[in-house]
Amino acid sequence: MAFVSGNIIAAQRDILGLPVCDLGWADAFALAEEIATMPFGQSVIAFLDTENGNRMMRDGEYRAVLQRQAVLPGEDGVDLASRLLHGRGFPATLDSTVFVPALLTYLSRPMRVALVGSDSATLKPTTDTLRRHTPWHDILPIAAGGFDTATLTGGLHAAKADILIVALDDPAQEIWIDRHVGPGHARLVLSARNLFRALSGGVRYGPITMRRRRLDRLAGFLRAPSLADPLFLYHVLRYRLAGSPTARGPASTAKAGSL
Repeated sequence: MAFVSGNIIAAQRDILGLPVCDLGWADAFALAEEIATMPFGQSVIAFLDTENGNRMMRDGEYRAVLQRQAVLPGEDGVDLASRLLHGRGFPATLDSTVFVPALLTYLSRPMRVALVGSDSATLKPTTDTLRRHTPWHDILPIAAGGFDTATLTGGLHAAKADILIVALDDPAQEIWIDRHVGPGHARLVLSARNLFRALSGGVRYGPITMRRRRLDRLAGFLRAPSLADPLFLYHVLRYRLAGSPTARGPASTAKAGSL
């Protein structure tokens, strides 16, 4: 399996039947930049974690939507799944709360970046943070919760954004994007569910020393307030016992701009 965009070819690994891009930081940035600067088309980048991984195991529509998007490994639980299923981890864990701000820093060309969130309490501070973080980009807050879809899509058309960041704090927000966001709204769409809460101070990260030792996966399991992590691990182990994921069908290729 491979995801192809211009000169970039990214191998994909089967995680619970979903192709997940096998990219390090530099290649992931290059892929996103190429999509954002394309003259036509649109691609959505989503981030797989244990929560939406569990959802796709019970929701066929949600799985089908993710298969139309470029999916990055967004959590250490997904890296653990790769180790269990393929014997090796991903080159990088591309957590959306780190990847998206870093991507905006990486993009030296000024971009119009539209934001759609779930509430004004996180949208405004996120807008302020990103404007300070990357002043060369035009950060455009479009809507925050309770919006009328027709009004929102009109606002997106008017914004003429290169990049759209959606953070609705909804485990199934990729379905909303698939239904309501079209090529006229942005070339690159980033589905970053927890980003605005993180940038507005609502998310606590593990101790930096633990991250340096690569023990944040264990810390995440220990502080998890729900059964998302152990349930995801159950699905992975069951999937592994069912047979080799590498033998589940022919390779597939997705092209940026046509997803």
